[in-house]
Amino acid sequence: SVEELLTRSDAVSIHVPLTSETRHLINEERLSRAKKGMVLVNTSRGGVVDTQALIRALEEGVVSCAALDVVEGEPIGGDHPLLKHPNVIVTPHIGSASVESYRAMDEASLEEAVRIVRGKKPLWIVNPEVLSSPKLRVRLFTSPARFG
Repeated sequence: SVEELLTRSDAVSIHVPLTSETRHLINEERLSRAKKGMVLVNTSRGGVVDTQALIRALEEGVVSCAALDVVEGEPIGGDHPLLKHPNVIVTPHIGSASVESYRAMDEASLEEAVRIVRGKKPLWIVNPEVLSSPKLRVRLFTSPARFG
């Protein structure tokens, strides 16, 4: 469980999507039970960590330091308490930025475009309901039955 993980771990690195189940997954209650002095890393989504709870945990020494590539409510202003905390490193949501990741994103985007041009259903579509929209089909495709 998340609770057991937090009570036993020296460091926790978060890698989950932001959903209704994961919003504030790391919250006041869970941090109050965490192993004192733990390190928290969040490279997933800002809303997974309750910012105010994290600030309190840092002030109380429950979290000794935090490395955050994402912050709740980003972009954050220069006066944000996390930016001023001596034991927090914040990067501007670029944790995945590498030559390899950009190459993979380029290839995936190109493959999706080719699939669409060939009349195939995209693999990574976020809003599949648009595929049944007559307006989309008429605008993008010559045959309305291409995605059948």
